[in-house]
This record gives sequence, structure tokens and C-alpha cells, in this order.
Amino acid sequence: MKVEKTLILAKQDAIHRGLVGEIIRRFEQKGMRLAGMKLAMATKKILEEHYTKDEAMQTETGERTIKVWQENGREVKETALEIGNRIRQWNIDALQDKPVVAMVFEGFHSVEVGRKVVGHTEPRQALPGTIRGDFSAESYGLADFSKRTIINLVHASGKVSEAEREIETWFKKEEIIDYTKKDFNVIHSFD
Repeated sequence: MKVEKTLILAKQDAIHRGLVGEIIRRFEQKGMRLAGMKLAMATKKILEEHYTKDEAMQTETGERTIKVWQENGREVKETALEIGNRIRQWNIDALQDKPVVAMVFEGFHSVEVGRKVVGHTEPRQALPGTIRGDFSAESYGLADFSKRTIINLVHASGKVSEAEREIETWFKKEEIIDYTKKDFNVIHSFD
């Protein structure tokens, strides 16, 4: 079984609320190894690479949004791509020129496990025990009403391929540190 890497971004709301240490703690308690970390100002260039302009991705985001709107009886007047492009731009605008703590964690199934640790994208739906479920109550409705992206403390890569691309966006190869974490074998072995 292969050890994966995942990208976690503590967004400015997590930084301002003093939750970065808590975020790191949750991943380390889950048995993941911190392999890279830095405080950075999120530039427009980095964010446009992070939130890549990918029609398939924006369409998928728009389709998920339309589904939520329809479940709530909201009329849809835009295409999925138009909605997805707007959400991409809102994400860029929300983080641009703001501090973020970019982190790379390694572990078995790190992308899948990382998504579970942070919780549902909409904090209102995130389960207690997750980062978003414990520290936020933001909703899609509030974000839509305010014409902005959802405020949810943290970004977690959604797919292994996405994590690989995002890590290359935020980190140089030499900034990812390889070392032996002593408790890694204890967590993953009966020896």
C-alpha cells in the first residue's frame, strides 16, 4: 500500500481564530505525518493555479450547486458552468492577498481521510468531531445571500491527482521533507 500526500490549507478565518494548531493536531492524531508547512500570502497567480480553470471541474461544482438549490426550491437561471465559474472566482477573491498556512500531510489514504477530518464543505452539514463541524456553522444559503464563497476554515484536496497538482502549486520539491516519524509504524502495525 502506498503512502499518499494531501494538501491542507488553513484559510485566513482559521488563522485569525487561532485554529492552526488545532488543525495540525487533528491530522497528527489521525496518524499523518506533516511533510511540509508554510505561512504564505495567497497571490492571484497561485490561487488561479490552485483553483484551476477546468470546465469539467467548474461544471461539476455548478451541478452540485444546482442540486442543492433545486432541493431547496430555488429557481435556476444559469448553466452549471456559469455557476461553477462564479464560485471559482469567489474562492479566488476570498483568499487573494490573505494569509494561509499551506500544509502537506502524508499517510495511507491521506486524501480520503483528510476530507473526513475536515468535514463536509458546508460546515452546517459537517458532523461533530470534524474541524468544520466543531468550529463553524456557515451555510450555502448564507454564502449565496452574501454573494461570496462559503467560509469554512480549511481546504482539503478532494482527489489524489488534485492533491499532487495542488502541492506542486504551493510547494517547491525541496520544501517537502522526508523523515521517519516514530509513531507511524506504531499506528499501522501490531509489532
